[in-house]
Amino acid sequence: MILKNLKIFSQNVRKNNFIINTILEFNQDFDIIFIQEPSWMTIRNIPSATNAEGSPLIGVSNHPNWLTFVRDLCSTDDLLRVISYINICLSSFCFTLHKDIINHQDILLASFFNNNTIFWVMNVYSDSSHSALKYLKDAEVNISNFLIMTSDFNIRDCIWDPSFPHHSSFSDDLMIIADSFNLELLFPTNYIPTRYSDSDSRSNSVIDLMFLRCRSTEINNHSIHPDLQLTLDHAPLSVTIAIKEESIDSFKFSIAKNSEEEKSFIKNISLAIKNIDILDLSDSSKIEEAMNLLAPIIECSWKSNTK
Repeated sequence: MILKNLKIFSQNVRKNNFIINTILEFNQDFDIIFIQEPSWMTIRNIPSATNAEGSPLIGVSNHPNWLTFVRDLCSTDDLLRVISYINICLSSFCFTLHKDIINHQDILLASFFNNNTIFWVMNVYSDSSHSALKYLKDAEVNISNFLIMTSDFNIRDCIWDPSFPHHSSFSDDLMIIADSFNLELLFPTNYIPTRYSDSDSRSNSVIDLMFLRCRSTEINNHSIHPDLQLTLDHAPLSVTIAIKEESIDSFKFSIAKNSEEEKSFIKNISLAIKNIDILDLSDSSKIEEAMNLLAPIIECSWKSNTK
């Protein structure tokens, strides 16, 4: 199976568990769901040596049709603000979370394999202090085949918000980060706010953004969905990304079972093993030395008998 498109949904749910459950239940035609500011809750109490009632197990919403990607919670005082859900239909593409590459509590970097190529997606929440943005600016990450970065970046700027007259220096940092990942800002098909103010003193704004790999055909073709908005705060975003199939020349070499080539290969390896001195394999260096003698013989015999 080769994945030709990725259908992605993204929304800041402002810690509303009902909204997450509704999104997971009624958006199963999507491949990936990026959530910012999820709700954390006590799932159950687990046995504890210090608490007779047990210690609370804190977790997030799960659904049988979705794989949940979230970092381990280290402290209930500092809850994580990004979750990614992968449609279970894509489980064969080996989605993997990469805390080893980007280690920040408000950033989820994930990879998957498609048609022998690795691709990357990233979900970000950058708070009013721009902590995630500052981390990405200082991080030295060299990744190719970045498909999408989406987030509530908490930055107002005239670049993406026609109703806002000012430019922010944080926008420059964001553009530098996107460029380092070979990503380009998407402009939506409908220019409407993504964040709706709950105060009459503050105006609505555009702070939820998507970045796609440069020169994608989907640039300037993502949608903001006020009709799907289940919270008074943030409207969800969606985009469908076409994943181009790459032509990769490959040749499969094999030895036919019960063939003369198989017999010759087994005979050569048996003779090689017989001629190796295996009387002293007392430590790993001796074993490695024996394998180093055997490896070129195996390679030579394999090449001479495969077709």
